[in-house]
Amino acid sequence: MKSSAILTLILAASLNAQTPAPATKPAAAPAAKPAAPKRAPTLANVPYGTHERQVLDFYKADSAKPAPLLFFIHGGGWVAGDKSGVGELEACLKAGISVVSINYRYSWQAQLAGVMPPVQWPLEDAARALQFVRSKAAEWNIDKQRIGASGGSAGACSSLYLAFHDDMADPKSRDPIARESTRLWCAAVSGAQTSLDPKQLKEWTPNSRYGGHAFGFMDPNERKTRDTRFAEFLEKRESVLKWIKMYSPYEWVSKDDPPVYLYYSSTPAIGQEQKDPTHTSNYGVKLQEHCREIGDECELVYPGAPDVKHKSIAEFLIETLKKP
Repeated sequence: MKSSAILTLILAASLNAQTPAPATKPAAAPAAKPAAPKRAPTLANVPYGTHERQVLDFYKADSAKPAPLLFFIHGGGWVAGDKSGVGELEACLKAGISVVSINYRYSWQAQLAGVMPPVQWPLEDAARALQFVRSKAAEWNIDKQRIGASGGSAGACSSLYLAFHDDMADPKSRDPIARESTRLWCAAVSGAQTSLDPKQLKEWTPNSRYGGHAFGFMDPNERKTRDTRFAEFLEKRESVLKWIKMYSPYEWVSKDDPPVYLYYSSTPAIGQEQKDPTHTSNYGVKLQEHCREIGDECELVYPGAPDVKHKSIAEFLIETLKKP
């Protein structure tokens, strides 16, 4: 009897241990905030050329008088990317600055079409889109003088190309758009490639790998080959040097150029390999040195940088485009 009672107690304890306690109702999770709706352009996919990539979006600021304009060029190495991700959009619109964001023909598309150098298409599209926007100044309530370019990576390189290049307007052209100026009021960019000269890049950053595709050192049918032929690019530099002189921003710096603002996320180390050689602040250090030698205004920002006047691209753009 006694052993039977003990067995009953052990079995009951075992069953209790395997039976889960009544579930407690979990606290209600806080409702996730709905994502802010993406701002629609005032005008979307406005063509400035005949190619499907030659379109732009226009965001009109609320302004009684002609508004300054942010001219945004997307990144993606000139082989990818899209105009939809506009940096500084809300800050500029809030400050009364209208915004244009452009698409452009990719370099690999130029290469497939037999255009040399392939970088010609994205850079010439940037210039043409800028001229087109100026031709719309009255209709879109834009101050055609106060236009500042911005973008990241390849978009930054394109912006600096416009900032430093001589005016590409053709006053005698029968095309009214071609008669418009390509000069800028300023440029503010992030992660910019400031030179396309492989000799310079190798000296500044030994593990450089970017730029060859701009001059045809890439398989246009395979975008992954973009950064794989830098050694060949360097070896054959002389064969494309005339094009480097034509399209590298560094080559066009002159004393009468507008102020530029360069932002990088890492500290420089000239002559040393970099974790991200394609967006290293070594580019910025060498361009700033060059600008200072010539007499052009160039503000360089990176972690710990000296003489920083503007904490962000938006701050620089708003102050520069809006100052009396």
